[in-house]
Amino acid sequence: MNIHVKNVEGIWFGVACDEKEVFATTFASSKEKALQGLRNSIPFQSEFNQSDVASALVEHVITTLKNIFDGKQVSYSFRLAMNHLSNHTQRVLKATSAIPLGYVASYGSVAKVTDSSPRGVGRVMALNPFAPIVPCHRVVGSDFTLVGYAGGLAMKKAFLERERKGFTAEKEVLVNGKKLQVLPVEHILRKLKKG
Repeated sequence: MNIHVKNVEGIWFGVACDEKEVFATTFASSKEKALQGLRNSIPFQSEFNQSDVASALVEHVITTLKNIFDGKQVSYSFRLAMNHLSNHTQRVLKATSAIPLGYVASYGSVAKVTDSSPRGVGRVMALNPFAPIVPCHRVVGSDFTLVGYAGGLAMKKAFLERERKGFTAEKEVLVNGKKLQVLPVEHILRKLKKG
């Protein structure tokens, strides 16, 4: 497995992958923090090399990370390596991935569709190895306040501001045959402005 970090417009983006799958992604304000984030997220038993030469997969992932960071809608063709993660973690990460751009869901809502608890969802979000591809920044408190984010609440708010799309209505997203309730980002941002 190779790990690679790259500075794009002042943000360090990182990826850990082999030729077929992505094991971890991250972003940070410094190269050292990005490298540490990757090391903390890759499977414990994995051997890795830091590479200065970026493969086509690495470049694709970093472009995807930058686009997500900028609040753009993305689709990607690479696989996220999840087989080494627990079934619970996989369910929570997949449900979180279903939260569309411009929307948020509560920890409780994610818990309902994954047969978990809000705290269980929070633990998975805190250790999310695929930030921001798996958009843990779109998961908020039950009272729709910003809580818990490894990058800090100011970064979580900045993400949501960039993802503002002008939506006004709640909607439901189907996750494993269950309905995940999501609200427009604007709902959260208005509440923050009033508070």
